[in-house]
Amino acid sequence: MTSPSEDGPGPAPGQRRAAVIGTGLIGGSVGLALRARGWWVTGRDADPASAARALALGALDAVGDDPEAEVVFVATPVGAVVAEAEAALRRAARGDAVVTDVAGVKASIAARLPHPNFVGGHPMAGSEQVGVEGADADLFVGATWVLTPTATTDADAYSSLRAVVTSLGAEVVALAPEQHDTLVAVVSHVPHLTAATLMNLADRLAAEHGALLRLAAGGFRDMTRIAAGQPGIWPDVCTDNAVAIVAAFDILLQDLSAMRDRVAAGDRGGLLGDLEHAAVARRSLPARVVRPERLAELRVPVPDRLGVLAEITTLAGDLGVDIVDIEIAHSAEGDRGVLVLVVDADAADRLRDAIAGRGYRPTTRALG
Repeated sequence: MTSPSEDGPGPAPGQRRAAVIGTGLIGGSVGLALRARGWWVTGRDADPASAARALALGALDAVGDDPEAEVVFVATPVGAVVAEAEAALRRAARGDAVVTDVAGVKASIAARLPHPNFVGGHPMAGSEQVGVEGADADLFVGATWVLTPTATTDADAYSSLRAVVTSLGAEVVALAPEQHDTLVAVVSHVPHLTAATLMNLADRLAAEHGALLRLAAGGFRDMTRIAAGQPGIWPDVCTDNAVAIVAAFDILLQDLSAMRDRVAAGDRGGLLGDLEHAAVARRSLPARVVRPERLAELRVPVPDRLGVLAEITTLAGDLGVDIVDIEIAHSAEGDRGVLVLVVDADAADRLRDAIAGRGYRPTTRALG
């Protein structure tokens, strides 16, 4: 690691330590957010100038790797995640060190990283800004951060990472890696590719009609804003999630064709119905920050083995139940434990019944 004399003093005794691999928009924002909360953060990038800039902007305390880091965020393009995560796991001097990533696809990465201390992640946050210059310590406040535990995920590693992510202001949703990829194809990947296509269409037509882009008002700008993001990450995303993206595109193309036919036929009633349905659905999108005022605790006796936490947390994600807090109480005998979940009281019975349907015996109690 770069010497402290070059980058400043080392960590204070007892100070929490993290590392960021890849100092672009997301990695830089992670570094800024952690440092704002008292962490000592090291980091590096394939482009040394980016790491140096991250240091200058205050996203890092030092450039390099830190074997003593308790959490490592791999914020590289998809194609580099597995190699960097494997190297970070080998390098870790702490047995409880957790390695995560921020890539927009999860199944292909999870399949190649069956390590108990690796927990896949994907913060659903971003900006049209490119690179570390656009990094923001508050980027994750109120954002959804997906974690994708698997059958090999260590429960304590998951719990530790979840606590770090929520401390940055994010709302954690647990999903199976394959389910994540199917869902983000609809709400992230296809929208980005569609925005890029629409922007290219307008740019091409502007060559024939010079005034076209001058007419681009709020609606067009809102729809195409994400097209200004970092292009370099998308070829890997599209390669790794091609099946889900193509399936979502097929549905979108069918719906666009139906909309085209309604316009061509002058089907006013059909158009109005589609637009009204879309307006209601758009207004019903969940708010970015949902903090239940009434909470309930679920206690689930579980065998102390890998896979249990992934099963229960992803079940909550399937049901749309937000887990506000989570704790794993291990038995002294080592073969049993209790998974303690804090959830919105209105959703507690629904989650309890679903967990019971998997053969567990959960109990609930109101808090407060």
